Amino acid sequence: MRKVILASGSPRRKELLKQVGLDFEVCVSKANEITSRTKPDEVVKDLSYAKAKAVYDDGHDKDIVIGADTVVYMDEMILGKPSDEKQCKKMLKSLSGRSHKVYTGVTILWAEPGGGMHVLSFCADTTVKLYPMSDKEIDAYIATGEPMDKAGAYGIQGEFAKFIEGIEGDYNNVVGLPVARVYQELKKHGFAD
Repeated sequence: MRKVILASGSPRRKELLKQVGLDFEVCVSKANEITSRTKPDEVVKDLSYAKAKAVYDDGHDKDIVIGADTVVYMDEMILGKPSDEKQCKKMLKSLSGRSHKVYTGVTILWAEPGGGMHVLSFCADTTVKLYPMSDKEIDAYIATGEPMDKAGAYGIQGEFAKFIEGIEGDYNNVVGLPVARVYQELKKHGFAD
């Protein structure tokens, strides 16, 4: 039986895979997160592939490797993880009271029985609408430390939930992994019950 390997150290992605009952191991990817792509759906697919491939090539070519990457997209701009509190505040002010999209790219790699590597890549997107936030609310949220390691400078599943007016699409995609789609793809290929 092949092992499922999550090529990510994200605690949120780990929780989501556990939630759907998948048995998996974590091997954090050491891939350079660099892409020449500019469209958000292509960026996240490219980076999810790079993460999965780095782990696959690092001794996991007999396993099923899952790589993922998430970005927030608004005003023709990709918002990744903030580099500091100043950038964090700028991101949150721009998102305040508006709608944006969250894109997560997923790549699943495994070895074909006859040799070669099978690549399954897809992207999910979810629209998120936020209530307006005051500077005081933004500062208080940044002070929690929660937004610093998250795309778009927020975590929908944490304290930031009080600013979510609504979503269209997969909630778990915004958390960091469209886990139902991942499970269904694994099931379709005989890797999940």
